[in-house]
Amino acid sequence: MDCGLKHQMISHSSVEDEYIMDMGSENYGCSHYRRRCKIIAPCCNEIFDCRHCHNDAKNSIEVDPLERHDIPRHEIKRVICSLCNTVQDVQQTCINCGTCMGKYYCSNCKFFDDDVSKNQYHCDKCRICRTGGKENYFHCDRCECCYSNLLKEAHICVERAMHHNCPVCFEYLFDTTRGITVLPCGHTIHLECVKEMERHFQYSCPVCSKSYCDMTRVWEKLDQEVASIPMPEMYQNKMVWILCNDCGETSEVNFHVVAHKCLNCNSYNTRQTRGGHSSCASRISEMVR
Repeated sequence: MDCGLKHQMISHSSVEDEYIMDMGSENYGCSHYRRRCKIIAPCCNEIFDCRHCHNDAKNSIEVDPLERHDIPRHEIKRVICSLCNTVQDVQQTCINCGTCMGKYYCSNCKFFDDDVSKNQYHCDKCRICRTGGKENYFHCDRCECCYSNLLKEAHICVERAMHHNCPVCFEYLFDTTRGITVLPCGHTIHLECVKEMERHFQYSCPVCSKSYCDMTRVWEKLDQEVASIPMPEMYQNKMVWILCNDCGETSEVNFHVVAHKCLNCNSYNTRQTRGGHSSCASRISEMVR
């Protein structure tokens, strides 16, 4: 009889805990996160749904440039329960109504999120929370960021690889909520921005200009085009120096109005360093259309 009573008490407690965890979880939050609390920004003492809401508002074009700023996320000390409006210190459970303010909670980042399908985890070295599951990522000390385990032995280290703005949209990459990809050269960029580049027939890294995909077929087409367009006699012996963006080697080659081929790696992703103007980049863009 006692065992039955104990079982009933445990079951009742479990159901009650689950109810508190889910209470209002679908009805609160913002476009960035589902959560059951608001934050009080320590920098301006104003109330926002999350740090992104703060940063969007305080860095908008309507704000005086001298007043624009980001919230110091680790300095957040006070939150407001969305269900009972109780102001309190940062913690997962409301001190007044017992509501769980976020199924995922990080006391280091002062971060709440009810959508645990993201598999959030806190990286002590990054000092921020990331998504995707801790077991699927590793922290590269030289790049100073987390990468997929698939890149553990296969990426080129670039010091502080994500500690800069995306070279296309200029959003800061290190703590962006959008997907990031690592190019073969080691530079990082939003995945959406890479796809946008490809829609405009751009296939080289916007930071170092190295090709980031297999361009063999394009180079073959350029071989055919160069061969089909003989240069006028006055230019047939003209030589120019080129720098290859892909392998970094310099070569002295015959001038051609279409493009110049690297003698080391056969790439046409080159630029003239001496000897006149070349339209190589524009021709590559046209060839992949």
